[in-house]
Amino acid sequence: MPLVAAPLKIAVVAPQSGNFVTLGDEVRRGAKISADRLGIELALIDENCEAGSGPQVAARIKESGATAAIGFLCSESLDGALAPLKEAAIPAITLSVRWKGVMEDALKNGWPLFRLAPTTEDEAQKLTEIILRDWTSDAIALIEDGTIHGRELADAIRNGLETHGLKPVFTDTFRPGQEQQISLVRRLRKAGVTKVFVGGDRTDMSIIARDAAVEKIELGFLGGEALNAADQPVPLAEGVRAVLLPYVVGGPQPRDDNPGESPREGYVQPAEAAVSILGDAAALSGAMGSTLADTLVDTAFDTPIGPITFSTGHELADNPYRLMEWRKGGFIEAPPSTQ
Repeated sequence: MPLVAAPLKIAVVAPQSGNFVTLGDEVRRGAKISADRLGIELALIDENCEAGSGPQVAARIKESGATAAIGFLCSESLDGALAPLKEAAIPAITLSVRWKGVMEDALKNGWPLFRLAPTTEDEAQKLTEIILRDWTSDAIALIEDGTIHGRELADAIRNGLETHGLKPVFTDTFRPGQEQQISLVRRLRKAGVTKVFVGGDRTDMSIIARDAAVEKIELGFLGGEALNAADQPVPLAEGVRAVLLPYVVGGPQPRDDNPGESPREGYVQPAEAAVSILGDAAALSGAMGSTLADTLVDTAFDTPIGPITFSTGHELADNPYRLMEWRKGGFIEAPPSTQ
């Protein structure tokens, strides 16, 4: 049950036009859900994601009279904004920016930035954890598409596995965007592989899994966040697994009594959670006599995306990725026996 907060105004920093307006709409919709429920006033601040825009964003937040801010889908909006927000004692929760350096700078300078998003390392850590838990008795392959993200992800997983004494039997860089990957799956069979991590996008995963089935090669597949995309043109095979943010790929479906309600996907639920957290934190800070920023640290908040705690490093205390499995046209939580 949410705490009853004192009157609170929260700035919602999100794009109001341009290429990212759809994401901005998701943020505003999620923020409004919690704000309406908790009686919180919102101040809508445009985020144009242009270099040098941070000081203007901070000025608009201060002018609005907001005591906290959420959103910040672009790192450009934080650059130059955090110092003036510190002066005004306005904590900021980013829903998107994963760049490691921005949080390092924030902690060094005492800027009140909190990250309601995974770090750049969280995806690889969760994938490594899943492989060490479920695949230790299998012959493992790590393959990637040659992109910076795919290569770095596969390298991080390999390093993590080898630290625990597990060495893949096959590693390779495949050429992405091909119509077929028969040669690749045949080499996987020749190497005796039974489980494959694919550091690539959904299309490449779909083609590799399809060609393995055509060749009657039984392989288990695991991918990363890049699998959260539309099928084009080959559908994703049943049983393919991925570590994903569950509130991004799914979320509560529209209620029977409100069939016109849109699914709470994308940034809707994180924004809803951020406003809920600030509402509860404001009530706690008022009762305890602490600052809003201090109250956010090491406090467990019950939110629409589950329990959330910010560490002393202002990051999520728990890795938000979960093991998901593709079944009947959608990702669902993997069965408990393998979770």
